Order: sequence, then C-alpha cells, then structure tokens
Amino acid sequence: MAGQRLTIGRNGEPHVVHTDGGSLRARAVVIACGVAYRRLGVDAIDDLVGQGVNYGAAMTAARDMDDVDVIVVGGGNSAGQAAVHLARFARSVTIVVRRPDLTATMSRYLIDEIEFNPRIEVLGHHAVVDGGADEDGRLGWVTLEDVRSGERARREVRGLFLLLGATVTCDWLPPTIARDEKGFVLTGRSIPWEAWGGPVPPETLATSVPGLFAVGDIRSGSMKRVASATGEGASVVPLVHAHLEGSAGR
Repeated sequence: MAGQRLTIGRNGEPHVVHTDGGSLRARAVVIACGVAYRRLGVDAIDDLVGQGVNYGAAMTAARDMDDVDVIVVGGGNSAGQAAVHLARFARSVTIVVRRPDLTATMSRYLIDEIEFNPRIEVLGHHAVVDGGADEDGRLGWVTLEDVRSGERARREVRGLFLLLGATVTCDWLPPTIARDEKGFVLTGRSIPWEAWGGPVPPETLATSVPGLFAVGDIRSGSMKRVASATGEGASVVPLVHAHLEGSAGR
C-alpha cells in the first residue's frame, strides 16, 4: 500500500491508479478498500475470536447465544443494534462503555429501546481487560475494570461482541474526493452541493469525482455489513456501465 495512490483524470482523460506493481488507467474506478476495525488489544481475548468472541455485530452468531449471558463492548449505534438483536436470544446482554452512559454516542431511539428492554443493562465507566476459556476452549469469563477506581471483577459470560469502531484506510485518495469528518468517502446525496455543483446530484454510489464510485465499509453511511457491501458491489456495476457509455461519446 506504500506506493498506492490515485491520480484524477482531467479533461476526459482516464484516471490512473498507481500501485507498487505498476499503474493502471481506467475511465471508471470503484473504491472498495474497506476499513481496519479497531482491536481490543487483549491477547487472551483475541485468542478466542471465533470461540465466543466476535469483532463486529456477527448477527449469525446471535442464535448461538441462546439463554446465556453476553457482553457488547461499544457505545455506537452498531453496538446498540447488536445488543437489541442479541437480547432476542441471550439471557442477558450487558453493554460496556468507558463513558458514563450512551447519550453522547448513540441515537435516542436506540437508547429508548435499550432502556425499555429488561434483558439489556448498560455498564458505564468500565472496560474489558482480560478473559479466558472454559473447559471446552470457548469463552467462559471476562474481567471488567472500573476505569475510575481501577477495581476489577470477574464475570461469567459465553459471548463477547466487540464493536469498537473502524479506522479509515483511504489516505491514498486525493483530497478532491469529498469525505465526511471521519474520512469516509461521501457518495450520492451525502455529497455537499458545492462539491458537484450540478442540477442533479450524483448517483447513490458515485463520489464527487465523475467516474469514481465507492462501495462497502469505506463509504460514508454504509451499513458496515458483508451482505450490504456485497449488494453495493453488484449495484455499482450498472452505474459504471452507464458512465462508460456516456464517456464513450465524448
């Protein structure tokens, strides 16, 4: 990735994607480089990924949490949505956040739903700092630490879902491509008018630069799910075709 960058084509010229292996010229480029999801940084927990520990919502794992206690780490909307879904199966769901509560990071409608659900507890001012396996080699317990006092307590759980946010990996893109405050690529109606300036906004998956499209986790406002990214990958194909047909006549 060290030598990767994109040069915007001017006056109808193709864009150029520069890589360590050489350069490619293209009239249409789809940006689908994804993001890097933040890790907890606890080796004992990371060793159990796939054995009760999940990075991301992992909705397919929810049914495996039937009638057991689980923890969700994270205070964003994705964590709230995961907690609500897990509560359909788990005996209890504890949302662990370093902040006092969820008000600064989660939408009000989700907070209300969580407060209404008797199976969900919010534990503020805490962090997961250790964990270990049961006799079957799956997650059996975690250690929670009060970030104010340093006091620690062990809790028996069978599921740990870590939704810690993501780091954008598109520094190789030129600043001409409009992005949100976190660095995710803006598409469609999310693009500020001054970035496109025409009477009709760009297509849903089009960026602020004609011929450049973005799909998947790198796109601002995306669902951050494999299924949605796959759907966007399929949906962008006719948009690319339409752009190429339009540019062929110029």
